[in-house]
Amino acid sequence: SLSADAQSSGPKMMTMEFDKLLSAQFKPGETGCAALVAIKGQIVYKKAFGMANLELNVPMQPDMVFRVGSITKQFTAIAILQLMEQGKLSLQDEITKYIPDYPTQAYKITIEHLLTHTSGTTSYTNVPQFQSYVKEDLKPAEAIDKFRNLPMEFAPGTKWNYNNSGFFLLGYIIEKASGKTYQEYIEENILKPAGMTNSLYGSDKKIVKNRAYGYQPDGDKTVNADYLSMLLPYSAGSVMSTVEDLYKWNRALLDGKLLKKETLEKAWTEYKLADGKGTYYGYGWFLRQLQGSPTIEHGGAINGYLCNSLYLPKEDVFVAVFSNSNGKSPDNVSMKIAA
Repeated sequence: SLSADAQSSGPKMMTMEFDKLLSAQFKPGETGCAALVAIKGQIVYKKAFGMANLELNVPMQPDMVFRVGSITKQFTAIAILQLMEQGKLSLQDEITKYIPDYPTQAYKITIEHLLTHTSGTTSYTNVPQFQSYVKEDLKPAEAIDKFRNLPMEFAPGTKWNYNNSGFFLLGYIIEKASGKTYQEYIEENILKPAGMTNSLYGSDKKIVKNRAYGYQPDGDKTVNADYLSMLLPYSAGSVMSTVEDLYKWNRALLDGKLLKKETLEKAWTEYKLADGKGTYYGYGWFLRQLQGSPTIEHGGAINGYLCNSLYLPKEDVFVAVFSNSNGKSPDNVSMKIAA
């Protein structure tokens, strides 16, 4: 009878443990989080803590919509791979095939270099000039004009450096190869087939039902997040989603709804540099280890929001924790939950 007791207390114990971890960081009356845990295709935990709107005193709900920031890069990478499967592009294509006047400074930059953060282009969000146009609604080509002449940091394929410019360029290449806007392409070919009914290309104008408001720390106070035009993160960080939609995305990929299995495997394989060194990165995902188990993971940081999600393929465990404040990172707690 001992083992039966232990078994029945397993899920209960686990829920209590998750509650404890999350409520310690996301306290009542403060900015909050939504969290989801799934094991072997079953959602075993879905909860929210803290507040979605401090001004109106609205508690967080598990189905609220957050900006997911760089988790967007997964959608961009899969869109590129879909176009590859359709024969509309090759990963070895030079980017000048789609952006003929892009100054590659005598280097060959391929689509694969962009997908793996090994292109050597400078990340547009890392330079001081970025602050001068963060509020402007720039078209993709106009935004590219702002960063195209930044110096190259290294020869493509020789080093790894996390880079938003590369993923911005991928969004533009998706438009050129598909004849649709990035937003249309993602909505029709990714969000719809994956059943992600609460996800969208981010917008401040649109009325988004159940939007969790974004906050940031200011000294020891909490303030409303700084404004950022959602056209600027674009294909590097503009998607809004829920923890459950992100889980649906994970399942749609594993079920082969969006790509062939072997193409997905390529996205989830560590890219090697020219000298054979590993990068801990595939196409749009980090590939790491947690207590000796491989993880496929990515976080997102954008004005007002910090998100993290990880998938353990061996154990078939998926965890997502979204926070609506730049002052409260969900990275540690999501890793502890997964562990």
